[in-house]
Amino acid sequence: MTTTFETLSVGDSIDGPKFSVSRESIRLFCDASLDYNPLHLDDNYMKGDFGKTNFGGIIMHGMNNFGLITRMLTDWAYPAGAIHRRLETRWVKPVKPGDTIQPAGIIKAKQVTKNSRFVLIDVLVKNQNGEKVAVGEAMVEFPVAAAAA
Repeated sequence: MTTTFETLSVGDSIDGPKFSVSRESIRLFCDASLDYNPLHLDDNYMKGDFGKTNFGGIIMHGMNNFGLITRMLTDWAYPAGAIHRRLETRWVKPVKPGDTIQPAGIIKAKQVTKNSRFVLIDVLVKNQNGEKVAVGEAMVEFPVAAAAA
């Protein structure tokens, strides 16, 4: 059954695909983004402290979380004719090779305007231990169909 604006309720959930993080997936993201920061590639560099933080090894790009959330939203919205309009996230825990992460969303509000209908969604990504690694908010638009002539 395809999601429609009318059938959505506050509290409804969306689940995204699980993603197994590996050194190879991190390297591929480096290649795709042209971001070769040693945080993502150099074990020796990551042995050091960064202020009060020690990551204990390389970490995945935070933008990879952003991409997984975007995939979840578009896979959910596009079949319904909806459009992913906005996404804001923040990273709360590093993701390392060997982790398995999964995005999810919870409908937190519906809004109707003169020209369209919008859904606000609390989004998050959790690791295999149920720990939040990213949180944020998204907006999806369900456009009003044009009246037939």
